[in-house]
Amino acid sequence: MLSKALGNDRPPADPDWLKDPRAHFREQVDGDLVDDGVCGVLIAEKLAVSQPTLSEHMRILVQAELVVPKRIKQWTFYRRNEARIAMLKSAFAAEV
Repeated sequence: MLSKALGNDRPPADPDWLKDPRAHFREQVDGDLVDDGVCGVLIAEKLAVSQPTLSEHMRILVQAELVVPKRIKQWTFYRRNEARIAMLKSAFAAEV
């Protein structure tokens, strides 16, 4: 659904990857994978998309408050917003 909203057939970054970043991403030079989040460069590599495409995907996830961005030097790192994800899961469960 979100990929259609973005007008792109390629799915956006999977927030589940960010739940256990050490299992899904290689170590990064700056920032801790868990504490600081995953560098956008690594996410773009995993999705095989360009940096501008990834930036647009992540902008949508940030606006939805599903991920939290953090700037370190010139890089942006992303980690899951666990509180927001739990709230949305609870809201969806209540609807069913």
